[in-house]
Amino acid sequence: MRTSPTRLSRVLNRTALLVAAATTVAVTGACGGTGAGGSGGETVTVYSADGLDGWYATQFEKFEAETGIAVDLVAAGSGEVVNRLEKEQSNPQADVVVTLPPFIQKADSAGLLEPHGVDTAAYPDTEKDPAGKYVSLAGNYLNFIAHSSVDASALTWDDLLKPEYRGKLQYSTPGQAGDGTAVLILLQQLRGKQGALDYLNALQVNNVGPSSSTGKLQPKVDKGELLIANGDIQMNMESITASGSTFDIFFPASPGGAKHTVALPYFMGLAKGAPNSEGGRKLIEFLLSKDVQQTLGPDAFAVSARTDVSGTGSGTTPASLLEGVEIVRPDWSRVLAELDADLAAYNQAIGG
Repeated sequence: MRTSPTRLSRVLNRTALLVAAATTVAVTGACGGTGAGGSGGETVTVYSADGLDGWYATQFEKFEAETGIAVDLVAAGSGEVVNRLEKEQSNPQADVVVTLPPFIQKADSAGLLEPHGVDTAAYPDTEKDPAGKYVSLAGNYLNFIAHSSVDASALTWDDLLKPEYRGKLQYSTPGQAGDGTAVLILLQQLRGKQGALDYLNALQVNNVGPSSSTGKLQPKVDKGELLIANGDIQMNMESITASGSTFDIFFPASPGGAKHTVALPYFMGLAKGAPNSEGGRKLIEFLLSKDVQQTLGPDAFAVSARTDVSGTGSGTTPASLLEGVEIVRPDWSRVLAELDADLAAYNQAIGG
């Protein structure tokens, strides 16, 4: 997608500037399905949680070269992606959907996905829906970032409550952003539901305020407007490598020194009523192929769930950052079932 025939539409967050700087892209509205693009050919429309935009650009270009099908991308926060699908049920625009948990499960429960029909035998059962409606496109993990002036190497959760971070700390909003929701879920795993609410209530003194996009917090930390923010490995490593960001990635320690994270895979599925369902299936099959999945590590700083793709590499990699960090893998179906009540309790706890 780095030449004009392949289009990037309405990239709302994260790496839009990176993509624009790296390539010449014609920006169009999402036309959906087989709508005519600038070249007059077939298109597939992808609604995706933001963060993979730079990797998408390269892979969509390859896909168009192989199939003649162009790709329109609409990138936004994880919750916003599903909200848009819901609003468009009477007139579907998306063909392929990519979002973080529990929002992909929410889309499924709302009847917004249909079986994609793509062979996923190379993917473990834990990385795909048993009904074949979604599968892990790229593995990712929650983390925090700190301005270069902060020694983040030994920061604990309790350290984030210190007065020195008042007005200098922000995390994306649970229920709106996938990474923000993961903060709440991880704290529930570590402290129990009430303990998580008590902690976030105390943290609210330092919190700048709500943010629907985790990606928008990156430049603020890089510039020093914020000292601490939440993030995820894929997004933050891309920003450091491609944009020269100087913040540090860290995992707050619990009492006793243990560090934890939540696995946050980008899940991909086929939208129900997709205007170009066949083109969507072709794109899903292409993105799940071994050749494409092997590019996730070096090009997107993400992890492939395929059993025949190695996650090792030289230099700083997601695997090296996760050394000594315990990975929490929640029951996302249960998370979803309890999410509305948990979000209501969260908003009450922080005075929302």
